[in-house]
Amino acid sequence: MIRILLVDDQLIIRQGLKSLLESNCDMQVIGEAENGQRALEEIPTLKPDVVLMDIRMPVMDGVAATGAIAQNYPDTKVLVLTTFDDDEYVSQAMRLGAKGYLLKDTEPDELALAIRAVYKGHTQLGPGLFEKALMPVAQPTSSVEQPPELAQLTPRELEVLRLMASGANNREIAQSLFLSENTVKNYVSNILSRLNLRDRTQAALLAHSLFK
Repeated sequence: MIRILLVDDQLIIRQGLKSLLESNCDMQVIGEAENGQRALEEIPTLKPDVVLMDIRMPVMDGVAATGAIAQNYPDTKVLVLTTFDDDEYVSQAMRLGAKGYLLKDTEPDELALAIRAVYKGHTQLGPGLFEKALMPVAQPTSSVEQPPELAQLTPRELEVLRLMASGANNREIAQSLFLSENTVKNYVSNILSRLNLRDRTQAALLAHSLFK
């Protein structure tokens, strides 16, 4: 029996996936989580074989959660299932340890086959995603030396950093990315910590030089 943890911020999606997956006699949905942070809290207790992971979620997105799971729970396989096929998302998710990346328009039978393959340790990519998975994470061209920590930022953190470079405040960033201000504050704190910067002014100056 393949033990599956569903991670998606939409309840209706989780309910639909649970019903769909449990129609397979070799699959059991043992838990659900509405964001990456909650998934990390559930894994030690639930011990899932496969985590079916969305990408864009509040609190902690799927890319950051994938990296944390791969580092801390190597026996748990992550299969990304999302509507987003952005180059950065695909590339970073796979480089951080995802075993597969599928889009939500995947046929039910193909999803079941992908879960079984990932469970066995194989890599699964949806149509047209193989090349994106091999692409290096995009870095802006600039004469300014880029800190190595920049490669550790998630796609969402890079989005926040770019908006900081444009002069947007937390409220404007939140409105642009459909996030709460508290979530944006958390992202800003993470960015400052990872880039070893003192305040958001330093971050904005650095971002402006990198993304101009």
